Amino acid sequence: MSFKDIFKKSFLEGFSSAEITTPTIVVALGIACVLALYIFFVYRVVTRKTFYSKNFNITLAIITVITAAMILTMQSSVVLSLGMVGALSIVRFRTAVRDPMDLAFLFWSISVGIICGAGLAQVAVILSVVITAGILILDQMPVAKAPMILVVNSTDLDAEEAVCGAVKKYARFFSVKSRNMTGQSLDLVVELRTEQGSALIREVMALQGITSAS
Repeated sequence: MSFKDIFKKSFLEGFSSAEITTPTIVVALGIACVLALYIFFVYRVVTRKTFYSKNFNITLAIITVITAAMILTMQSSVVLSLGMVGALSIVRFRTAVRDPMDLAFLFWSISVGIICGAGLAQVAVILSVVITAGILILDQMPVAKAPMILVVNSTDLDAEEAVCGAVKKYARFFSVKSRNMTGQSLDLVVELRTEQGSALIREVMALQGITSAS
């Protein structure tokens, strides 16, 4: 017997067909269905209403169960698993993901399906709990407020110092982003963060030579 025959025999014996019983299939798919519903409700609660898509949410649940069934099938035969991998490699998805969180939920659904199909239900449950806690905690973290842009038009070419003086009263940090000066006018663009935008606009408009402020 040649080395090639020995290697082939050992390979086939090492990956011989495993018998998947009906109770194993029912339990694995049942757990996958429960976790799929869990992902469905988490996505519904967490996702903003503007970006929520019911069809995408249903797809997440279905993908979990389908993936679990595929993994169970692959365990039964190495030949079948290789053929399925080859068939799935030609599949292309062209749908654009509108929200980055949708991509995270998509990977979550696929991962849970793979883990349930492999018979590691405990890992799938712990993974789902950890991901849910992470989403809720990170979602509650405050986000830095976006800076505001103050645009001032003035007929006084020396109005910049007065405008900056007014801005200092309402904004701790600010930066002059642009100065556009002609022979008769001065345009200023100032970046700042303030909670009193209305008061700032009124004070700037009260300055001498200011024609408009926004």
